[in-house]
Amino acid sequence: MALTVGVIGPEDLVDRVVAVAGDAGAARLRALPYRHEDETCEVVRDGAGSADALLFTGVVPYTLAARAGLVDRPAMYVPYSGATLLRALVELLRLGHDVSRISIDTLGRADVTETLIEAKLPTEQVRVLPYRPGLTSADLVDFHLAARERHGATVALTCLGSAFHQLEHRLHTVRLAPSRHSIRATLRALVLATAGAHSDDAQVALGIVELPGDDAGLAADLAVLGASLAGLPDGSRLAVTTRGALEKATDQFTRLPFLDGLAARHGTAHVGFGLGRTAAEAEALARRAVNRARAVGPVAGVVCLKDDVDMVIVHEAGDGAPAGAPESAGLLARRVGLDPRTLERLRELVAAGAGHDVTAHRVAEHLAVQQRTARRILKRLERAGVAVPVGSLQEGRTGRPPTVYRVSI
Repeated sequence: MALTVGVIGPEDLVDRVVAVAGDAGAARLRALPYRHEDETCEVVRDGAGSADALLFTGVVPYTLAARAGLVDRPAMYVPYSGATLLRALVELLRLGHDVSRISIDTLGRADVTETLIEAKLPTEQVRVLPYRPGLTSADLVDFHLAARERHGATVALTCLGSAFHQLEHRLHTVRLAPSRHSIRATLRALVLATAGAHSDDAQVALGIVELPGDDAGLAADLAVLGASLAGLPDGSRLAVTTRGALEKATDQFTRLPFLDGLAARHGTAHVGFGLGRTAAEAEALARRAVNRARAVGPVAGVVCLKDDVDMVIVHEAGDGAPAGAPESAGLLARRVGLDPRTLERLRELVAAGAGHDVTAHRVAEHLAVQQRTARRILKRLERAGVAVPVGSLQEGRTGRPPTVYRVSI
């Protein structure tokens, strides 16, 4: 099924992107034009709901949307490369303009200098205003007019359509537009990134199983994962499956259904699974996981996910708890991969609040950690089945609303 990509930018550039990129057939393109860049956020809010990804025609609309918290799916912007500038310079030279005294906005100073040097053009009188968040079209117009008055610039090159319309009657102005190559290359990269984000189920999952002896029943045990089994030179076994199959069989990486059987047959068993885009990446994570499993105890399994997240699964019978008893703090801490002291502090937070609802902000404040660390902790608790997202906070907030979790620990 083809992906849908929303194309956001001024109408003429959106038309150009759709015309150029549409030939590639890599995705369905949905035009989302605006008349002025100030309308970017409104266009994204109103029109991008059904898009799988967002392609912005330049850095300005992308930055405006990102700062408003609206980039909530794969998104890229078409860069204005050195080739774009070089094409404009060649056209100016063909028309007889002096390109040694020009002013250029939005492009990076290093890119401009490198392009001019490669073209054997002087750089001393060239004025550059790189884009930074907060710059407006009025700022760009003032920059170009000042470059003419103070430094004798004869041509203004701008990447912003609104600035071009204000300047074109006051001095010779060229509006830069992304090259066909940049448009196609960016769309290809965006489609690949989006397809990757949508295909977690197809990630490679490799497992390493370490047992003290042979096990004729291991292949049957691993059938629940749909895994194929092979031997490794060190005597351990390699299981090959996919993320989707592993996630389903382990209840979101919270248990290994065959771990108890291995414990009963061998006394010790260490299992490590790694998930990756490639077999090499998955194998490296699987080796890290099995090393972690050895450190946990005589019978343990670990699943290594991306972002340095490990899910630890232990053999519950070895913890001495009677059947049906609540999970001990030590067992839960090991299973989730948290320090027991961190788990106790989280229990204090839940007990002190009204009910069991917490956010990453509250966790970060209570544990004195950064919010991204707090979000990672809550994700671990969610995968362990003791935290469930139940909604989000909307009132009095800008940007993406924080997720509220119901925590039961």
